[in-house]
Amino acid sequence: MKEIRVDEVQLELRRGDIANQPDMDAVVNAANAQLRTGGGVAGAIHRAAGPELSEETCSMAPIKPGEAVISGGHQLPNEYIIHCLGPVYGRDKPEDKLLGFCYKNALKVAEDHGIERIAFPAISTGAFGYPPRDAAHVAFTTIQNEIPQLQSVKLLRFVLWGEDAMRIHQDVMDEVFS
Repeated sequence: MKEIRVDEVQLELRRGDIANQPDMDAVVNAANAQLRTGGGVAGAIHRAAGPELSEETCSMAPIKPGEAVISGGHQLPNEYIIHCLGPVYGRDKPEDKLLGFCYKNALKVAEDHGIERIAFPAISTGAFGYPPRDAAHVAFTTIQNEIPQLQSVKLLRFVLWGEDAMRIHQDVMDEVFS
């Protein structure tokens, strides 16, 4: 685990399962456009939240790359799930702006709902093929730009699945916030 403080906001990096973050008010789903179950993060969140999640989100779909919508947490230990559609690398252009919008819009939704603690996965780095180092740079640069506007959000956690993802995010976080 790694932690830094930027102004009034704590940033954390942790290895783990995004669907098992009981101390967070909201988790972010690296969603697909139809807000349905899938592989990776979306599959893990939908399995843990139960079938009621798909029932709630079906009327919100489809969403476009960079968009964020919010649902209840259902059977997750979190009050909310914020669903973001990241860009497919090499297809959705411009990838960096669309990925940045995911983080910016998720934080805006969190602020609109008074959310204090939010956990993010590494959006678009799985099946959507975004290079992890580049994705981490977009994520942390966007967050750095958004922190001065945050009123409610006090804790941002990146929940990373593997050791490589953890190392990459540590390196990039140090570069961006040094």
